[in-house]
Amino acid sequence: MTKCIEIGNRRIGPAEPTYVIAEVSANHNHDYAQAIRIIEAAKDAGADAIKLQTYTPDTITIASGREEFRIGGGTLWDGRNLHDLYGEAYTPWEWQPRLKKVAKDLGMDLFSSAFDATAVDFLEKMDVPVHKVASFELVDIPLIQKMARTGKPLIMSTGMASVEEIEEALQCARGAGATQIALLKCTSAYPAPAEEMNLRTIPEMARRFGVPVGLSDHTMGIAAPVAAVALGACIIEKHLTLSRATPGPATRS
Repeated sequence: MTKCIEIGNRRIGPAEPTYVIAEVSANHNHDYAQAIRIIEAAKDAGADAIKLQTYTPDTITIASGREEFRIGGGTLWDGRNLHDLYGEAYTPWEWQPRLKKVAKDLGMDLFSSAFDATAVDFLEKMDVPVHKVASFELVDIPLIQKMARTGKPLIMSTGMASVEEIEEALQCARGAGATQIALLKCTSAYPAPAEEMNLRTIPEMARRFGVPVGLSDHTMGIAAPVAAVALGACIIEKHLTLSRATPGPATRS
């Protein structure tokens, strides 16, 4: 087990500078120029990397009006049909290589969360420096194995997982060839209440799993990531928007 990973020219782990990831999510609102402005704002804010999400409505769900395909549970999107929401939220795949070049020209890494095997293949053609496993996909063992077989570092969010599921994901990733893995503590609520962040999990995860641990933060402010770094977080991932007043599927990210 390694205490550090390397992404591009950056070494990430204890006693290293915190690696800051700006998550674009759906905040581009299907406006390519706005996506570029978000990347430029991330650079101005000091981010090290940009993260996208690589899926289409049809690679992540099916078009169905059944109750099982509607969102509930107290989220920002309660009542919305999944296929319709993902149609508004996804980042067009043809943008992604161009956005990677924009980020590179600004001195930042760019990578993405893949949600199925075709997305991993697409990102490999883009030559992303690292693969990201979203919280909801941590139990998708074939997807994790496919990412691991690329030989690139893996960052895995854990917001939906039990300790046993994290252990299984790590074991399967290592069995498929992954040698550099980082975990992100995450509270999968949108937005996440500060009182539910349980940040003391971060040093415990580092102790238990022997890998760099960071925070994928869904709170509205900056207190949680600052506290997370004080507790040893090596990576901070935070959604970035130009304005919360801009209408769109991820307005309050």
